[in-house]
Amino acid sequence: QRYYSRQFILRNESDSSALQGFEKVLNAFFEDRPPEINGLPTVEYFAQKLCLSPNYLSDMLKSITGKTAQEHIHFKLIEKAKIKLLGSNASIAEIAFELGFEYPQYFSRLFRKKTGFTPTEFRTN
Repeated sequence: QRYYSRQFILRNESDSSALQGFEKVLNAFFEDRPPEINGLPTVEYFAQKLCLSPNYLSDMLKSITGKTAQEHIHFKLIEKAKIKLLGSNASIAEIAFELGFEYPQYFSRLFRKKTGFTPTEFRTN
């Protein structure tokens, strides 16, 4: 366990390039692949693109930023949701499907957990 944790301390340059690579792949996912067709992004997808294991990617991001890969993905989803909520008159269900959620309830629950507001409350405020 000590050896595994120590490797994150010693790898500053490669970690920053891996973080930049993760951000690049994350942004490309939302630009190139329509999430409503392909579903929600997964840690496994990004780990495969970066040639890392999902656990290693998550541990590396946690050591650099304090957030896991899943938290980064959720943050990006919430940012996209905020833009769609404020920039369109689409229903909450339509926005949830556009972002790749199968069920609008899951989108609403995640949005409320991360922001403290329901999507409807966020839109009206």
